[in-house]
Amino acid sequence: MKKKGLTLTDILVTVVIAIIFAVIYKLWGPLYYALKPFGLHLEQAVYGMWFMAATVAFLIIRKPGVALLAEVAAASGELVMGAEWGLETLVYGVFQGLGAELIFLIFAYKSYSLFVTSLAAIGATAGSFVMDTIRGYIFDYELWNLLLLIGMRTVGSIIIVGVCAYYLVKALESTGVTELVRSSSKEDYDALNK
Repeated sequence: MKKKGLTLTDILVTVVIAIIFAVIYKLWGPLYYALKPFGLHLEQAVYGMWFMAATVAFLIIRKPGVALLAEVAAASGELVMGAEWGLETLVYGVFQGLGAELIFLIFAYKSYSLFVTSLAAIGATAGSFVMDTIRGYIFDYELWNLLLLIGMRTVGSIIIVGVCAYYLVKALESTGVTELVRSSSKEDYDALNK
């Protein structure tokens, strides 16, 4: 039978996904900084990579709490590897994971569409801006510059965290690997008894 809560397998698979993304997150920093000198907040177009664990893990496991767990675990992994932003990395992970999780909650954890995944990317982006606001620097920008920053981060997040994550998981689904970690349905068990 399909279990509603997280099983140990769900948690372990989520943490493995998070560890993979923690390494990616750590390696992503130099790309982010390489784009900064070009101006126009071009680096914000790749910022969304730091939210991707949430959507990928949710699309694979498809249970409540997975997006938040994945993002916090990935941020923790990045922190352990020496994140440039120190402990703030973990706090960002909490806000970003909550942003994505809230979108999946609004859709009752039953929609795995590209549209919902893209909305989750926007939710994670909003979570990152909450932390930016807490840090206080966000109000230092002129309005046009702030709107450019918000626009670049949001569009980049939709592309990376929404579209790329969605099609990455679709590719995994085509191999059948995701069925190894998703709970079986009653029909699956009934088929075994025939």
